Amino acid sequence: MKRTIWTASMCLAVVFMVSQSAVAVSEAMRQEIYDVGTLKPTDSTLKVKVGEKAPEFTLKSLSGKDVSLSDYLGKKIVVLSFVPAAWTPVCSDQWPGYNIVQDVFEKNDAVILGITVDNIPTLHAWTLQMGKLWFPVLSDFWPHGAVAQQYGVLRTDGTAERAIFIIDKQGVIRYIDVHDINQRPPLEGIIQELEKIR
Repeated sequence: MKRTIWTASMCLAVVFMVSQSAVAVSEAMRQEIYDVGTLKPTDSTLKVKVGEKAPEFTLKSLSGKDVSLSDYLGKKIVVLSFVPAAWTPVCSDQWPGYNIVQDVFEKNDAVILGITVDNIPTLHAWTLQMGKLWFPVLSDFWPHGAVAQQYGVLRTDGTAERAIFIIDKQGVIRYIDVHDINQRPPLEGIIQELEKIR
C-alpha cells in the first residue's frame, strides 16, 4: 500500500481549504448559530492517558444504529471528535471541514466518530443544516454525557470539551488533544499523528 507523506506545505494548503470551506458553512448558518461568547478554555479533568486502553462505549448514531468503539477493533484507527454542542460557532465549522479531507482519513485507515451531548433530534436538524457528513455522529445525551464523563471531558455546564482522541486498531489511546474550546483543533496535528500510527 502506498503511503502518502504529508509535507508542512501540503498540510497548510489543506488547512487553508478546510478553514475557507468551514467559514462558508458558518456564513450560511449564521442566523441559526447561537453565540456562546468566549468560554473558559478547559473545564474538566482527563480520566484517561496516552498508552492506556480506551474505555469502551456504545452510543446511538443519527442513522438509528448503536455504534460501539469495539466495532472498529482490529479494523480502523478511530478519531473521537468530541464537540461541545450543536448550533454553536466553532462546532458548526469543525465537522464540515473534515468532509474536505475525507480521503486523508481513509488513506490512513481511520474513521472519525463525532460525539456531542445533544439529543438525536437536535443532531439531526443541525447536521442537515451543515450538509451530509461522511462519518457517524453519535449522541451522548442519556445518561447525559456518560461517555464524555468516562473520558474526563465533561464540562461543569454539561457540555463536552472540544477534544480529539486517536485510538489505534488495538484499542489503545495514542494521542489526546483537549483543545481550547474556543478554537478548532489543528488538522495538521491529527494528520501527523495518524501518519505515525498507520
